[in-house]
Amino acid sequence: MSDIDLDQLRSELDDFAEPDKKGGRPPRQERIIAGFEEIQRFVEKHGRAPQHGEDRDIFERLYAVRLDRLRALEECRSLLSPLDRQGLLAGEEFVAAASADTIDDEDLMAELAGAAGAPAITDLRHVRKSVDKRAAEDIANRTVCEDFEKFGPLFERLKRELKAGIRHTLPVQTIGEIKLAEIRKGEYFIVQGQIAYIAEEGEGFRTQYDRLDSRLRVIYDNRTESNLLVRSFQRALYRDTAGRLITNTEVGLLFAEEPADDDLASGTIYVLRSKSDHPVVAANRDVLHKIGVTGSKIGTRIANAKLDPTFLMADVEVVATYQLFNISRIKLENIIHRVFDPVQIDIEIRDRFGIPVKPREWFLVPLFVVNEVVERIKDGTIMNVVYDPQSASLVEG
Repeated sequence: MSDIDLDQLRSELDDFAEPDKKGGRPPRQERIIAGFEEIQRFVEKHGRAPQHGEDRDIFERLYAVRLDRLRALEECRSLLSPLDRQGLLAGEEFVAAASADTIDDEDLMAELAGAAGAPAITDLRHVRKSVDKRAAEDIANRTVCEDFEKFGPLFERLKRELKAGIRHTLPVQTIGEIKLAEIRKGEYFIVQGQIAYIAEEGEGFRTQYDRLDSRLRVIYDNRTESNLLVRSFQRALYRDTAGRLITNTEVGLLFAEEPADDDLASGTIYVLRSKSDHPVVAANRDVLHKIGVTGSKIGTRIANAKLDPTFLMADVEVVATYQLFNISRIKLENIIHRVFDPVQIDIEIRDRFGIPVKPREWFLVPLFVVNEVVERIKDGTIMNVVYDPQSASLVEG
């Protein structure tokens, strides 16, 4: 057998070598990167890093909490440094926590947010019960949500409703125990700096300790999801010092027996059509309606419409009115705006001083749908209903 050059032999063997696998990143890393990219988009839009503070927008405060966590964890800094074109990881709030290598990010955030002085020597630190560990593992063990396109519009609508004051957030730590019945399909929460939507709820069952529980499918606004028990989700909410409950849009006491301070003894829902010659108005005149609520006479309300940018600086005609009693004006208007939010028109009108104004309460919706909404308000079935412009009908949202 003739001798063969070792380099030549290695070259020939390389042809038979198994090619390198080029798999994607683990779901945890994908989740970290997705969360960081949301913060980067905020910085690009506002020209600064997100900040803490009660006077800040709820989403800015969420991003600020998330950024603190990313800065504190060595794993996250190593992963994100090549992507950090804005220098966010080296900000003033950076915490070089000595314990970051020994505790997870959930514990680290609890330490940073809740520290109010040195603990007593008898306090156990970084020691958790087994049930708490399982809860943390359930929350952290998320996967990419493959059908997120179904849920994306829900999160966008939720954000609009929060900004409009239709929904509110309540700190979990200050509202008492969140009952298992409140963690149900269709509800929203904020946990670990992200919005969580309960998309599915399985059949209830009894645990080995005879306690009721069930399995949830939870979708997060960073395009991930988790499959965990209701009780695990409940514990995760309470372990998160920044955990919050997002109020729903139920009608509640819309038609109350006892009037509240903002109630109207008798009120009117009015539907108006504009006579403006604005191109957008003229092209959609038959389906463009202003929907509002007033406690005064309609004639008085619209007397000076042509001088008011709210009425598009033009006369209007009344196409429908609905008389109601003992109604909460604020709740009623919020409900109407929520239902027709997908078709609220974006139009700019200049007032008589030349100042641009974007009037609200104008919607591209046919009158028969408005009639149906009023009927649903009266019988209390308006909850979770939105207007679908494609089918020109009300659908479950």
